[in-house]
Amino acid sequence: MTSPRAERIKAMLEQRFTAARVSVDDDSARHAGHAGARDGAGHFVVRIESEEFSGRSRLERHRLVYEALASMLPREIHALNILAVSPDEEIPLRTP
Repeated sequence: MTSPRAERIKAMLEQRFTAARVSVDDDSARHAGHAGARDGAGHFVVRIESEEFSGRSRLERHRLVYEALASMLPREIHALNILAVSPDEEIPLRTP
């Protein structure tokens, strides 16, 4: 499901990670009633492929994504499910 907030997340990631393939799904509806969701912050699934992830650990990749979205945390984003890969990895990304 795409929402204006998911589109904003996608745009921020595309700006930060040039030439990246990015998809963002708003998973907030599945978490209705959850403590973080009650305050209006959402749950999102982020899939991103970027050269910048080459040679980096999963933790380093996630830190880069969180840094790119820092202005939205925690007021607009409560939770992120992140799949961050480099182009040479054989993990498929869903297209938006």
